Amino acid sequence: MKLKKVTKAEVISEIADKTGIDKADVQSTIEAFFKVVKDSMADGNNIYVRGFGSFVNKKRAKKVARNISKNTSIIIDEHFIPSFKPSKTFIAKIKNSKKIKELAHS
Repeated sequence: MKLKKVTKAEVISEIADKTGIDKADVQSTIEAFFKVVKDSMADGNNIYVRGFGSFVNKKRAKKVARNISKNTSIIIDEHFIPSFKPSKTFIAKIKNSKKIKELAHS
């Protein structure tokens, strides 16, 4: 058994089916949510969604890396990258999922 990739369009369809809300309204809501997350994180804020997880900016320290093809060193400055940290309840749901356990044993 293989993990299935779910697209944003499929998520929108499922939400519309489960809630009875029009797909266009669900899509605009989802797009607005993503925009708020991106804009907030770009402003240096983290987003905390209780029971789901946190969208956080992780700090990466300055480091020296190698360009193997040119055999030179390059300096990568300190920077931030976006990251998602699932909540404990989210992690527990995945760990206790029967389908995930089946995938692990196949």
